[in-house]
Amino acid sequence: MQLIILAAGRGSRLPKKFRDNPKCLTKINGKTILEHNLNFYLKFKKRIIVTGYKNWQIKKFAKEFNFKIINNKKYRSTNMVYSLFLTKKFINDSVVICYGDIIFDKNIFKIFNKFENLIPLYLNWLSLWKKRMGLKYIKNDAEDVVVKNKKLIKIGTKIKKYPKSQFMGIVKISKNSYFRLLNFFTKNCDNKIDMTSFLNKSIDNKMLKLNVKEVKNFWFEIDTHKDVKTTSKLLKNIT
Repeated sequence: MQLIILAAGRGSRLPKKFRDNPKCLTKINGKTILEHNLNFYLKFKKRIIVTGYKNWQIKKFAKEFNFKIINNKKYRSTNMVYSLFLTKKFINDSVVICYGDIIFDKNIFKIFNKFENLIPLYLNWLSLWKKRMGLKYIKNDAEDVVVKNKKLIKIGTKIKKYPKSQFMGIVKISKNSYFRLLNFFTKNCDNKIDMTSFLNKSIDNKMLKLNVKEVKNFWFEIDTHKDVKTTSKLLKNIT
């Protein structure tokens, strides 16, 4: 397996003081988001990080931990899916794709050995979301997830009622699936398409079948200043 971290973002919803660095270098309890996940990242022999905003700041981290850096020069006008497929020249195995703005349990790695195409979904999401934002904002921020027979049927649309689980910003796809999706993206998608919309479109067009594993391992997403404070507090209770 290869690892791809998508870390081109600047964190537009974070306060201005945080935007002196790429979003993935946001510090929580004295460590950057990337540093919090090192025990997971280092389980992969081949590691790629796709950068964009102030990309030079990530070079030290990438060099120290042997990441191949790919810079998305169009990060302002594109999205994560475009960043993902900039890695095409370096893919020779199945890939685990990981957002650069999440902190999560390294033990999630264990589930990726069972399937070639797999998406972990987070079960405890609603209790976490209630700490991140008011209830009236949850329906605008969360995305619908539909699972049937442990397969992903739908993802990315706005919720009408609270789903059982949420996308974590991590997904594994086989090498063949990667290149099939690359071809599909090139022919059918705008460069600004977001990841969950792309996954949903790929499923609808029978380009991708994803197995689902629902997990309770700890996981945090960093989008706002409230997320920074909430994650800082909750991480202190995790040993």
